Amino acid sequence: MIIRLAVKDLRFSYHSKEVLRDFSLDVADGQIVSIVGPNGSGKSTLIKCIDRLLVPSSGKILVDRQDMMTMGRMELARMIAYVPQNSLRVFPNSVFDVVLMGRRPHLGWTGGKRDEQVVWEMLQLLGIENLALSVFSELSGGQQQKVLIARALAQETGVILLDEPTSNLDIWHQIDVMEILRNLVRKRDLTAIIAIHDLNMAARYSDSIVMMKKGKVVAAGKPDAVMTVENLESVYGIRATVRVAEEIPYIIPLTRILPKTG
Repeated sequence: MIIRLAVKDLRFSYHSKEVLRDFSLDVADGQIVSIVGPNGSGKSTLIKCIDRLLVPSSGKILVDRQDMMTMGRMELARMIAYVPQNSLRVFPNSVFDVVLMGRRPHLGWTGGKRDEQVVWEMLQLLGIENLALSVFSELSGGQQQKVLIARALAQETGVILLDEPTSNLDIWHQIDVMEILRNLVRKRDLTAIIAIHDLNMAARYSDSIVMMKKGKVVAAGKPDAVMTVENLESVYGIRATVRVAEEIPYIIPLTRILPKTG
């Protein structure tokens, strides 16, 4: 098994509040790894540290065995692509131009025929070539999310990071986005790391899941090993029923567990 991304003993704090504590993770080629946990557990912070939008106080992040902190920004962008949590609705650009931005790490701002070809390939891959001349800021949330994924894929990296890619999407677009990601990861040997709240989406589409609480790993492994009644109770504070079919767990929340008083 070839490890594409390795996170070793990562720590990060916002001022005096520690968010990540000795976080470690190894991710191989051709896998979708979902990071799950309650609000404030450090999911988005981890994604931003891997993309170097945030700088950890200690620890290492290795991409293809190279220390990420020794790389220049353009070199890193040729290895890791990032899809943010919120769509950048302020963009007045056309969809084609937004996706073309993903080519910047390869050939600078002036695009050539190869860059245009890659953009069209990504638009067709996600089934949005008909939107090429549309204004990005005028698209629906689901369409914008596909455009941002197309932009990340146009970078032609080995690792893609996604921060809540299904947030604010209806169920049809959630399934569509996750199906596209799964197919791309398998066909292109990509490594995808997804911070996600929807436990059933994570369980259905992930090769492995990392469950976090207060900046630490509570459980990690295959979905059916992580999504247990005990883990849901200790991490999320809920009682739930978990049914497993073909190694895919399905979580049915029942009730929250109220803290004891007195």
